[in-house]
Amino acid sequence: MSNEQNKSKFIYTYVHHVDEYDLCRMEMRSFFSLDSQSNYIISNIKIDPSRSPFIQERLEVLYEENSVENIKTLVKDLNINEVTFKVVCLNSMDIGETKKVPHSERRLIEREIGLCIDGEPDLNHPEIVFGLILIDGIWYFGKYMKSESIWLKHLHKPNSYSTALSTRVARAVANIAVPHPQNIRAIDPCCGIGTVVIEALSMGINIEGRDLYYNVCKGARENITYFGLTGKITVGPIAEVTEHYDVAIIDLPYNLFTHSSPEDQFDIIKHARRIADKVIVVTIETIDDMIEDAGFIIKDRCVTKKQSFLRQILLCE
Repeated sequence: MSNEQNKSKFIYTYVHHVDEYDLCRMEMRSFFSLDSQSNYIISNIKIDPSRSPFIQERLEVLYEENSVENIKTLVKDLNINEVTFKVVCLNSMDIGETKKVPHSERRLIEREIGLCIDGEPDLNHPEIVFGLILIDGIWYFGKYMKSESIWLKHLHKPNSYSTALSTRVARAVANIAVPHPQNIRAIDPCCGIGTVVIEALSMGINIEGRDLYYNVCKGARENITYFGLTGKITVGPIAEVTEHYDVAIIDLPYNLFTHSSPEDQFDIIKHARRIADKVIVVTIETIDDMIEDAGFIIKDRCVTKKQSFLRQILLCE
């Protein structure tokens, strides 16, 4: 981590479905090395909020005070070089134990603070957005960034499978596998039509895809190109992979056409152990013994639901 990151403080707010609680916490632990039972987390680690399907907003803290009046005094010294700005109060929902601030009160606070900033306010197309949030009696003020639901754009692929991971889950899985992409090489050797590969590529993760079947690989390539991404998809079994990767993501095959036997699954996991230092396994069956027999230790795990369909996500090293 750079010194700049160590000095900075970031507040992330979270929104997710009740079924996604465990997956959200596992992604949190990957990003921040800890999780929060609440719907926010404070960390010195900088993550683009649009990476996570669960992060709603990020505030890069500039000031923290016990009253709005003190914040108003501090913002007078802000130098924003004649750019347009606006102020938003993030307390539109309960934040942990802190109750939601009513709409009229939030607007009043935003206006009062905006009047103290030396600059040109623009509520519609500001060049910079400042945020303010009250948590446990402390007001935090800083640079605000709202998350974009990029995974939503990937819902409509030219080629898709009903049993494929949802784009939200695929994005979280890619983050759990590669929370910090710099100098990391990843592979998805059972990539199917590329759901995980697309999410990873869209976040700047260096990942390759591979699948047994030529037509499936062709579909994955078409999907990647459709979203304006560039990625390598090769045809063949994991047994033929000779290069070494930092991490592999294995979504074990399980639909009617490609249901793999326990022997096939163990073979895939053994080869994953050979080609990668860390492996994320997505499985609909409990395969802890198989994972351990392949020489892995399960470092973290969660269960995610899709209707009545349960998947286990295992972080193995």
